[in-house]
Amino acid sequence: MSLLSFFLLPLLFVSARSYSYYGLSYNIDCGSATNSTDGFNTTWLSDRFYTGGSSYYVSEPLQFRHPQEKTLRFFPPSSGKKNCYVVPNLPSGRYYVRTFTVYDNYDGKSHPPSFDASVEGTLVFSWRSPWPEDLTRTGAYSDLFVFVTDGEADICFYSIATDSPVVGSLQIVQVDPASYDGGFDGRKYILVNYGRLSCGSGQWGPGFSNDTDQFSRSWQSDAQFRTNDSKSPARVISTTNSISHAGEAPNFFPMKLYQSAVTADGKKNLEYDLNVDAKLDYLLWFHFAEIDPKMNKVGDRVFDIFINDKNVTRIDIYKEVGSFRAYTWHYTVKNLSSTQLNVQLKGVAGTPLISGLENYAMVPADVATLPEQVVAMRALKESLLVPDRMGWNGDPCAPTNWDAWEGVTCHLNKNETALVISRIDLGSQGLKGFISDQINLLSDLLSLNLSSNSLEGKIPLGLGQKSLQRLDLSDNQLTGSIPESLTSSNLQLVLLNDNLLDGRVPEQLYSIGVHGGAIDLYGNKGLCGVPSLPDCPLFWENGGLSTKGKIAIGITCGVILCLMLLVLYIIYVRRRRNDYDFGFPHDLIPLGAKTNRYHRQKSIAVLEMESQHAKADLQPLQGK
Repeated sequence: MSLLSFFLLPLLFVSARSYSYYGLSYNIDCGSATNSTDGFNTTWLSDRFYTGGSSYYVSEPLQFRHPQEKTLRFFPPSSGKKNCYVVPNLPSGRYYVRTFTVYDNYDGKSHPPSFDASVEGTLVFSWRSPWPEDLTRTGAYSDLFVFVTDGEADICFYSIATDSPVVGSLQIVQVDPASYDGGFDGRKYILVNYGRLSCGSGQWGPGFSNDTDQFSRSWQSDAQFRTNDSKSPARVISTTNSISHAGEAPNFFPMKLYQSAVTADGKKNLEYDLNVDAKLDYLLWFHFAEIDPKMNKVGDRVFDIFINDKNVTRIDIYKEVGSFRAYTWHYTVKNLSSTQLNVQLKGVAGTPLISGLENYAMVPADVATLPEQVVAMRALKESLLVPDRMGWNGDPCAPTNWDAWEGVTCHLNKNETALVISRIDLGSQGLKGFISDQINLLSDLLSLNLSSNSLEGKIPLGLGQKSLQRLDLSDNQLTGSIPESLTSSNLQLVLLNDNLLDGRVPEQLYSIGVHGGAIDLYGNKGLCGVPSLPDCPLFWENGGLSTKGKIAIGITCGVILCLMLLVLYIIYVRRRRNDYDFGFPHDLIPLGAKTNRYHRQKSIAVLEMESQHAKADLQPLQGK
């Protein structure tokens, strides 16, 4: 088995209790349908947050003591090459991640799988068949520290050939973001455990004993890593006294770590050989506490630390912190060229002493896909109903060691700070959904091929406005009109044939074929307006009114409005004229009424006088 950047803890009585610095932790029992509690009173959640795969039991469950060790999740080829656990709703910060990997011939094939594993888009674990026999049967734990900045932790598994990756349990614990500050930007590296040694004791910590660790770290005995030298055997010393400054922020190293130590006799040297991978940097974290009451003044115990035969520092514990007080020192080994890391403590005065030693590979964080393009690709996955077999899970482009999502091509952006999507080729994949509008977020997309599927709906508005050069949406069931955005001068190939599109074809789009490109619109009975296609109706196109139709309606409405205004104006003018000729102001009505009565009375008096004169004239005549 090939191991890339991680340290294996053989299974003894392993579990995990999460004493999270911030109180946020997940203990996931992969493959289990129910919650459970182990012998250390730790609650394990039923399997969740996975993108695919199936659950199963190990073949010999009785050899595993705790329930979370007896189930697993495996990812067959039908689930795709890439599958993930995506743990949501995580605050930005640093996290301790530990996985338990077990095979135990669960499938009866006696073939442990070959696969890779990544965390937050960076390759960290690599398993290759055949595994060592003890790991095949009992499994192993591995852990690391990683920053999460996007609100979710992605732990992904990538199948090699046709093998099915496996995972037995997953733990995520939030820790102090300032922990393990080695003088570098922690967000740019993942610290992968290559050895966390407690000197002078056995395995302990969450899962091994009831001893607690704020970060849920487990500690392994240093005995198997010490170089055996009969002339200078190591001597174990321990104390029950309290050790001051243990358990303090930001690393919260447990007091138990400093209550035991090893020191050298004979030649006054201690030596450790650590297995590593070449071409990586390593962060070494040393732990000391002077717990021998005989060493009570400066200069009693002085020793030099050599790393790969290089003298890197001189340590006098009492001079630094006094007795029964925790003291740490760290060192970064750069550009390691071998697979062996040698650490020696050589006595200058007295004998060297050490309480603990941690070794972390500094794995550079891989570049990730631009966040907005991740959003676009996940939206496309949902809208296109991309089948599980294509493995569209996790980051579309990262890790760069793996292939991108099936049918997707990526490249670095101009600043080489992120990955972007440049090609999508999903022709003849049996897709039955629609094209999400979020595709417009793929501003670096050069080629899009979704041909020969059963896609419905409209072509998204805005498609083609950016860098798109080749577009093939042929042989689908797309409806609606061709958006004006496809008139982009960058397009060199446009295949929209054999769909249900309608309306006027933009003239600039059709001109692609005239200027050396290629365009095919055949098989869309509703399209019109360019050579080889019918003329568009004067007032109707693209399933609605044409521009001319809108103009005509606008002019007609304007004429009608003018006529109505003219009629209203005439009526208004006439009414004003009538009011001037025949109407009287209200306050003049009494005077007019009096004048009228006077004329009427005068007329009556005149008539009466005339009548009387007439009678007088008639009387003499009658007398004669």
